[in-house]
Amino acid sequence: MTTKARAILKEIFGFSDFRGQQDKIISHVVDGGHCLVLMPTGGGKSLCYQIPALMREGVAIVVSPLISLMENQVAALNELGVRATYLNSSLPAEDALRVEQAMLTGVYDLIYVAPERLLTQRFQTLLQRASLSLFAIDEAHCVSQWGHDFRPEYSQLSLLPRKFPEIPRIALTASADDKTRADIISCLGLQQAPTFISSFDRPNLYYRIVDGSNSRERLLDFIHQEHAGDSGIVYCRSRKKVEETAVWLTTQGITALPYHAGMDTATRSQHQKDFLYGENIVMVATTAFGLGIDKPDVRFVAHLDLPKSIESYYQETGRAGRDGLAADAWMTYGYGDIIKSRRLLDFNPTPAPIRQAALNRLDALLKLCESTACRRVHLLQYFGETPNYSVCGHCDICRESLPAQDVTISAQKVLSCIYRTGQCFGVEYLVDVLLGKLTTRIKQWNHDKISTFGIGQELDAAGWRAIFRHLLARGYLEVSDERNTLKLAQSAREILRNQHKILLRFQPERKLEKNKKANYPDHFSPPDQLLWETLRLWRQTVAKDHGVPAYVVFHDTTLLELIRLRPQSSQALQQVSGMGTTKFARYGESLLKILYRTGG
Repeated sequence: MTTKARAILKEIFGFSDFRGQQDKIISHVVDGGHCLVLMPTGGGKSLCYQIPALMREGVAIVVSPLISLMENQVAALNELGVRATYLNSSLPAEDALRVEQAMLTGVYDLIYVAPERLLTQRFQTLLQRASLSLFAIDEAHCVSQWGHDFRPEYSQLSLLPRKFPEIPRIALTASADDKTRADIISCLGLQQAPTFISSFDRPNLYYRIVDGSNSRERLLDFIHQEHAGDSGIVYCRSRKKVEETAVWLTTQGITALPYHAGMDTATRSQHQKDFLYGENIVMVATTAFGLGIDKPDVRFVAHLDLPKSIESYYQETGRAGRDGLAADAWMTYGYGDIIKSRRLLDFNPTPAPIRQAALNRLDALLKLCESTACRRVHLLQYFGETPNYSVCGHCDICRESLPAQDVTISAQKVLSCIYRTGQCFGVEYLVDVLLGKLTTRIKQWNHDKISTFGIGQELDAAGWRAIFRHLLARGYLEVSDERNTLKLAQSAREILRNQHKILLRFQPERKLEKNKKANYPDHFSPPDQLLWETLRLWRQTVAKDHGVPAYVVFHDTTLLELIRLRPQSSQALQQVSGMGTTKFARYGESLLKILYRTGG
């Protein structure tokens, strides 16, 4: 079996070796087994069901949550010569009927369907008549109400083990905590099935969390300095902020498009298509732009607002660098984000246990933001993984090597100031009191006469905001009303009594060294640069002719290997990663001509 699977891996997908546990998962499913697969975004989950679908008799039914995801994956498979299609609401009735009939006659190896269609009695009757090879449930965390992308239709997939108990079921997700995993296993009848867990480490991602003040300007500097001309995603919490940020970036010379659920369907779909097919577009979006983004050359994901949880953060940042090349996960974060996030949960109408679980996930995310140790280690430990290092060298904390400072005395000053001003003022007012600013409002309240007025000269305003943010994040402070006034939490006594130390890492104002992209054009020689540009232009032309995104023709990683190896024969060209049999037959001659013409 392994020999056949490896042959398919090379001949169709163009890869020489399996990664991680791919071969074990594939063997298990080919032999008729069920399983749950947890594998990071970009880790090769799709191959775990696509190769078994090509090896087993019958058609594989892939349950997928979004039309865009289905269409992108089918386009990529068709480009490889795989017999795949999709059934969703975008198809006219006559086309859907044609696909259904073809399913019964064995025309396709894989058919992607939405859960809503699979749940219909009509489609289940069709499935009973078809020869089925397996069921693949992609984005399986959508099954669980504890998950970060719960979809009620997914929870009804419990019909699969009841109605099709003998057909292999493989559930796949990039992130799921213990409760979510338990729900997936229960819903899909995987109690006796193995769970394959790959490392959650994405070593090509550089994690960076910066101060939330002047977030737009910080974002602009980040894009201009490190990702000019790159594709990227900027996440915002509200639709209004999405629209405003996209317009602002455009006025600053960056090609940016908005995307959110409130837009009309045609515009939203066109923006997504422009992003997927383009090579230098920044998509500004709510998390409505999430599942199904399979674009491998996204070089950065930026958050202008806090995600809902570490799971959401991991999923969203995982959309950068899917091709394995260097990419950035960048986020701004301030005390206002904490207040907004907690307030949203306070007024959430969901049942108390679910709301409490969401609050726990938020607290875990805040600990990551406030961490004084390696962010990658923190992330991995959250997912139950213990790395064999304590310093990754590839996150802002490790790269800057800034020591954590003991700011307990400063924190005590903050708590005392809040208490002595009556626990009825917000952060900015309290910072002014600590700095001794004689504002009209401070004079009005006679707070220039209290003992904490002007006692905070050891820090500037940004430093005091960082301490307020830290105390809010760790639960020592609470927000008491709609005006975002602060009061002391019970746990604040621990600090006032010197029972707990406050350690804080202050961010430098200097600009960070650029996150260099290994093997990318920054380091090309003139001949390499010429070949890079020639290959990209050729790829764009071919993609346009085929009506697919450029990355469906070849990933950047394949172009880079062509530049590195400069193959001069058909045999050598077929050894390039990503060069399967179908793609070689289609493009081999053209590529060899380009390589020869550019001095290969």
